[in-house]
This record gives sequence, structure tokens and C-alpha cells, in this order.
Amino acid sequence: MSARDLARYLLDFGIQEVMLPEGSSSREEQDPLAFQDLASMAKAVATCQRCRLAKGRTQVVFGVGNPRARVVFVGEAPGAEEDRQGEPFVGRAGQLLNSMLRACGLSRSEVYIANIVKCRPPGNRDPQDDEAAACLPFLRRQLALIKPEIIVLLGRVAARHLLGITAPISSYRGSWRHWEGVEVLPTFHPAYLLRNPQAKREAWEDLKKLMARLSAAAQKKAGTAEGEAPPVL
Repeated sequence: MSARDLARYLLDFGIQEVMLPEGSSSREEQDPLAFQDLASMAKAVATCQRCRLAKGRTQVVFGVGNPRARVVFVGEAPGAEEDRQGEPFVGRAGQLLNSMLRACGLSRSEVYIANIVKCRPPGNRDPQDDEAAACLPFLRRQLALIKPEIIVLLGRVAARHLLGITAPISSYRGSWRHWEGVEVLPTFHPAYLLRNPQAKREAWEDLKKLMARLSAAAQKKAGTAEGEAPPVL
């Protein structure tokens, strides 16, 4: 029983003056995973101290976009510019991601964008396993609240921590996977594409698969709606 529930219980018995321990609060205020919406969860995560990355961050980079997005893009970690602005994918890699979205007929406001970890690792290194393990419950909760049709994993780090794949991403990018009943499409990280422009052609092939899957799902939904029986008046 939480301190607040105990206070309410005692009030039911006519005990008017209840001294709560300093810092006590409801479970929702204590546990970011208890919230039922992204905005409230983001406020709770903003003070997270679960791993060593909290010591070096400017701010938590929670995620951005449509809370009911059909597609969620997941990268690895915030960079310097993301840490400064508090939003994922706003640097050079983010500009390229925006171009990739536009090529698919999408915008940042239509999709949701997040990372495996929400604080910048020192020197933009890969997140360590314990750091990712500490932060993954937040991403899982975000995905559970959003309920996307498709998750696009940007790069090998995102794929390793969400799917458990350790092989080079070039060996499985563009191949559909599943994560807890959701279709997953791994592809190259935009930062990799900036360093290796020749890989953009392969990334475009992956994006065409994404567009085809979204189109097929929309057509199926439209067909189902057309086939529904009229309401009984």
C-alpha cells in the first residue's frame, strides 16, 4: 500500500491529521512505467538516475512525435545536439532522417522517434549493456502505449538491444522481423549513411518495403471498412 493509499484509508476511519513521510507520493509519481500517457511518463523520466549516463547529460531525450503513430523509428542514443535540445535526431543524422521520411511521404509529426537509451553516452560511444538494460523498460512502455504497426530499427545497436541480433546489420537489413507481435524492419542508421553514402541505395530499398507494407495495411483496412454491414436503424 502506498503512502497516499494509507492516508485515504485512515481518513475513512475519521483520522484527519495524517503525517506522510517526506518525499512520499503515489506509485504513479514514483514509477514512470505506471503512467498511461507519454507526456506524463516523459516528465517522470526527466529525473531518471538509473544508470551512469545521468551524470553527464544535459537533459533526458525522451522521444518525439505522434503518440498514436503507425511507425516508430528507434535509434541508439542521443548525440551532442540532441542532448542540448532534448529531442532525438536533430543533428546532421536527423536532417537525413527527415529527408528519408519525406521520401516515404511521412513527416516527423506523423511518426514517433526514440532511442534505446535516453541520455547521451560520453563521446557518443555505443551504450553499454547495463545502460541499455536500465533504459529499455522505458522504450518498451513507450511502444506499449503507442501500439505501432511497424518499428523501424535504425542501426545495429538498436537491433542488438531490441532483437538480440549481434550479426552485422548489413546481413539482415531490409528483412522483416517481429518483436512482441509488431513487425520490425532493421535498416542502416542515418549517421552510417552520412559516412557511407554508397549505402543510401540499400537504405532506399528498405524504405520502399516500409511504404509497401504501410500501403497494404491501409488498403486492407479500407477494404474491411467497406465490407462492414450497415448499422441496424
